[in-house]
Formats: sequence, C-alpha cells, structure tokens
Amino acid sequence: MKVLAIVPSVYDTSPGQRFRLEQWEPLLREYGVEVTYEPFESPELHQVIYRSGEYMKKVKHVLRALNRRRNLLNRVKDYDLVYVFREAALLGPAWFERRIAASGVPMIFDFDDAVFVKYKSPTNGYLSHLKFPGKTATTVRLSAHVMAGNSFLERYSRKYNQNVTVIPTTIDTDKYKPVEKAEAQNVVTIGWSGSHSTVQHLDTLRDTLQELAKNKNFRLRVIGTPEYELTGVKTESIRWRSETEVLDLKKIDIGIMPLPNDEWSMGKCGLKALQYMALGLPTVCSSIGVNKDIIRDAENGFLADSKNEWIDKLSRLLDSAQLRKTLGSKARATVEEKYSARSQAPRVYQLFKETIESRSLKTK
Repeated sequence: MKVLAIVPSVYDTSPGQRFRLEQWEPLLREYGVEVTYEPFESPELHQVIYRSGEYMKKVKHVLRALNRRRNLLNRVKDYDLVYVFREAALLGPAWFERRIAASGVPMIFDFDDAVFVKYKSPTNGYLSHLKFPGKTATTVRLSAHVMAGNSFLERYSRKYNQNVTVIPTTIDTDKYKPVEKAEAQNVVTIGWSGSHSTVQHLDTLRDTLQELAKNKNFRLRVIGTPEYELTGVKTESIRWRSETEVLDLKKIDIGIMPLPNDEWSMGKCGLKALQYMALGLPTVCSSIGVNKDIIRDAENGFLADSKNEWIDKLSRLLDSAQLRKTLGSKARATVEEKYSARSQAPRVYQLFKETIESRSLKTK
C-alpha cells in the first residue's frame, strides 16, 4: 500500500504530525504500508515562518511551496491513497484538495485541532487573512474518509461527511516510560510543555502560581519558550528540542495543561496531558474538551476550572509524594489502554485498507 502524506511541516518538528502519522508509520510499515511525506514547508521556510518580521523571506518560500504543491499533483496517481493532515497548503482555499479529490485516488483527511475556527497567530497575524478556515468543511466533504482527533471534531465533520472515525492522538509507550521519583524531594517541580503560540495558555495561571508560591515551595519548569519569567516563582525555561523532549519532561514532578474555555480549545486532543501521563506523572488539566474524556478527576489525574480549584489540587500534589505516585500510576495505565500508538495503529491501517477497497468497488 503506497500512501502519499501531504503534511504542513518538516518531519519531526510539529506535534500534530509527530504524535499522529509520524508515530504510527513504523507500526503501519509492519502491515506493508509505505508512506511518502510531502511537507508544505521547506527547511528554509520552517526556519523563518514562526519568527517575527522577515516578510520577504516568508513570501519567497511560501510561493516556492505553492509551486511544489502544483508539481506534486502530477504524481498523485502513483499512490493508492492520499493522506492530508490539516490542510494541503498553509494559505488559501481548498484548491489542492479539490484537485486531489478529482484525481480519483481516495483521500483521507486527518485533523487534531479546530482548524475551522478563525485564529490569529501571535507571530504571523497578518497572514491570518489568507488562512481560509472555511476550507476545512470543503476538505471534509471531498474526503473518502475523515479521521478526527476527538468527538468535538467528529461532530463538526459529520455535518459534511458521514464517513468519520475518531482516532485519538497517541503516545509511543516504548519511548515514554514511567519515571521513578524519590520519596523525599527538597523542591517539587511543576512543569508545562508547549510552544511560542501556546504559552498564552500558561499565562492564564500566572496569578494562580504566584499565589500558590506564597505558601508552597516548588519550581516551575517551562518547556517550549527560552524566556519565561514569573515574579515570585522559581522558574526555569528551556527551548523545546525533539532529541531531548522525553528527558526534559522527566524532570517534571507534576504536569499542568491550562486551557481557555473557547471553541479552539474544544478541538485540542490533550497531547500535553498524555505526554505527562505516559511518564507516570500526575497531571492537572483545565476541565475543557477532550481533557474530560482523558482524565477521571481524582482517579487518574485532576481537573480544575477556578483559581481555587487549581490551588487546591496543586497543593495536594505538592504535599503528598504518595498521591503523586498513585495518580501517576493510574495515568500511565490509561495511556497504555486507550492512547498508545500500538493500540491505535491497527485501527488506522484498517481504515486505510477499507477506504482503498471501497473506492475500488465504486470504480468497477
């Protein structure tokens, strides 16, 4: 089975790709699936696209990317299946998706974010006018099948296409193994992992963490932005790097995933929480969207809404190594059962296989 993967980002750089198709690929290969990646970004575009300024460089590399996409259309029929993750091009309407659908090769659309919601990038706000979020509906309608990362995205998709399957974002449980923590620790570390575009979510807890620090001794570890300061809180911040991601996360004792209560957050697939949980770390999340499916409050983690709830639940974890261990162990078991790559890759293969077979029957 030859699959053409049309993805936005350079390999091993984007969380969505890394914890979906890129993670499933080695397991799919065992079934005879051969995946060819065609990212929209070039290495050069990836280097500049999330920086402020450098507009002419961005325009030059985006135009080159669009030209690569046009040339790629000539090779679509060399494949049994086309997999599109989020969108074929970072800008513009669903022009490429329309051409792929017209080729006769079945197309599977996969998404793990509410990409149909208008969103203004903190670094490329001016490009938001060219994003065409409405093209998601067109892509869903044109697809032979849709893979949705959670039930919120599934409900959206079913308005345009009845062939929808929920495939959660997953964790490689062979790579993410539980962390053994010492019973007695001088300073417990609360950790957050994200990026330049999501650090605004951590900011929603600034007052909460500052108030917590008045009575509790802890360190805040921020992964994904090299400079993060929080007055009154011991803080260390580091850049995210793929090669050290797991080691960096292992230095956390309690994972947090705050989210605003909005439509964009409803589309999130709980990746940060799943990463913490796979390492056996107790996790506190906003009670938003898929987080409520992943976490059973006080059983395999904590859910929190108000400032008082965040302070109460973080305090309980800071005070008790045993509670951290108990919740962390149950969190790991949850990931192994429902959110591991090995539990979901066979479902992805079956979906690919049935989509190809269904299209073949229709053309006979």
